[in-house]
Amino acid sequence: MALPKGKVSKSRRDKRRTHWKLSAPSVVKCPQCGDPKMPHRVCPNCGTYKGREVIAQEE
Repeated sequence: MALPKGKVSKSRRDKRRTHWKLSAPSVVKCPQCGDPKMPHRVCPNCGTYKGREVIAQEE
Protein backbone atom coordinates (compact mmCIF):
# COMPACT_ATOMS: atom_id res chain seq x y z
CA MET A 1 0.00 0.00 0.00
CA ALA A 2 1.10 3.53 -0.72
CA LEU A 3 1.81 5.69 2.30
CA PRO A 4 2.68 9.37 2.54
CA LYS A 5 6.40 10.01 3.02
CA GLY A 6 5.78 12.68 5.64
CA LYS A 7 3.20 14.92 7.25
CA VAL A 8 1.62 17.50 4.98
CA SER A 9 1.47 20.79 6.87
CA LYS A 10 -1.74 22.80 7.14
CA SER A 11 -0.19 25.53 5.04
CA ARG A 12 0.73 23.18 2.19
CA ARG A 13 -2.67 21.45 2.34
CA ASP A 14 -4.51 24.78 2.21
CA LYS A 15 -2.38 26.05 -0.68
CA ARG A 16 -3.48 23.02 -2.68
CA ARG A 17 -7.15 23.78 -1.94
CA THR A 18 -7.12 27.48 -2.93
CA HIS A 19 -8.93 26.81 -6.24
CA TRP A 20 -11.30 24.25 -4.71
CA LYS A 21 -14.32 26.48 -4.15
CA LEU A 22 -17.82 27.12 -5.43
CA SER A 23 -18.52 29.75 -8.05
CA ALA A 24 -21.44 32.14 -7.80
CA PRO A 25 -24.45 31.15 -9.93
CA SER A 26 -25.05 33.25 -13.03
CA VAL A 27 -28.19 35.38 -13.03
CA VAL A 28 -30.01 36.98 -15.97
CA LYS A 29 -32.89 39.46 -16.17
CA CYS A 30 -36.30 38.02 -17.09
CA PRO A 31 -37.44 39.57 -20.40
CA GLN A 32 -41.09 39.61 -19.24
CA CYS A 33 -40.99 41.05 -15.71
CA GLY A 34 -37.34 42.12 -15.32
CA ASP A 35 -36.74 40.14 -12.13
CA PRO A 36 -33.44 38.22 -11.78
CA LYS A 37 -33.59 34.50 -12.55
CA MET A 38 -31.21 31.67 -13.41
CA PRO A 39 -30.72 31.14 -17.16
CA HIS A 40 -32.70 28.41 -18.99
CA ARG A 41 -35.25 28.17 -16.16
CA VAL A 42 -38.83 29.27 -15.63
CA CYS A 43 -39.08 32.68 -13.99
CA PRO A 44 -40.26 32.18 -10.39
CA ASN A 45 -41.98 35.59 -10.40
CA CYS A 46 -44.08 35.58 -13.58
CA GLY A 47 -43.95 31.87 -14.56
CA THR A 48 -42.82 32.40 -18.16
CA TYR A 49 -40.15 30.66 -20.23
CA LYS A 50 -39.11 31.73 -23.74
CA GLY A 51 -41.98 34.20 -23.99
CA ARG A 52 -44.81 31.81 -23.10
CA GLU A 53 -46.55 31.20 -19.79
CA VAL A 54 -45.56 27.81 -18.36
CA ILE A 55 -46.84 28.11 -14.81
CA ALA A 56 -50.19 29.78 -14.16
CA GLN A 57 -49.78 32.49 -11.54
CA GLU A 58 -52.45 33.17 -8.92
CA GLU A 59 -53.65 36.74 -8.60
